Amino acid sequence: MDTYLPYLVLLVSIIVGVIIVKKAVGCLLKTVLLLIVVALLAAYYFYCR
Repeated sequence: MDTYLPYLVLLVSIIVGVIIVKKAVGCLLKTVLLLIVVALLAAYYFYCR
């Protein structure tokens, strides 16, 4: 059983890492999209009034 322990730890680490990266990327993507929408609304306000 000792030979499987490093592989099990590595597998759990990879799974946790992927989950954390997915959450960070999702949050970052939402922030970027929000900034784009705000910039478009500001441009529309300044150029089309």
